[in-house]
Amino acid sequence: QVQLVESGGGLVQAGGSLRLSCAASGRIISSYAMGWFRQAPGKDRDFVAAINRSGYYTSYADSVKGRFTVSRDNAKNTVYLQMNSLKPEDTAVYYCAASSGSIGTMTDWVDYWGQGTQVTVSS
Repeated sequence: QVQLVESGGGLVQAGGSLRLSCAASGRIISSYAMGWFRQAPGKDRDFVAAINRSGYYTSYADSVKGRFTVSRDNAKNTVYLQMNSLKPEDTAVYYCAASSGSIGTMTDWVDYWGQGTQVTVSS
């Protein structure tokens, strides 16, 4: 069992930055590919970014490529999402996810979800 707790969300102006953290407990996250998803009001939960077990490979949604960076510190059992050049359309609840699959299957295979953290970008 893995428990995931997100933090770092908040209100920021367009063009600003936020860094989300996802702290895991229960099992070491080095056993899992890790990812971030987001869900805006009235919309489906969408893939944002993923990182493989070693941290060497990453994957991003086209909408955030070049602006967001996913990273992980397996020693701290923590995953991060650095979000720069934020836009109002980035407003959503952001969820951390752990998958025993690969980053290529992250959109279809998530074993554990966090509770989410709200990110609001004002124009």
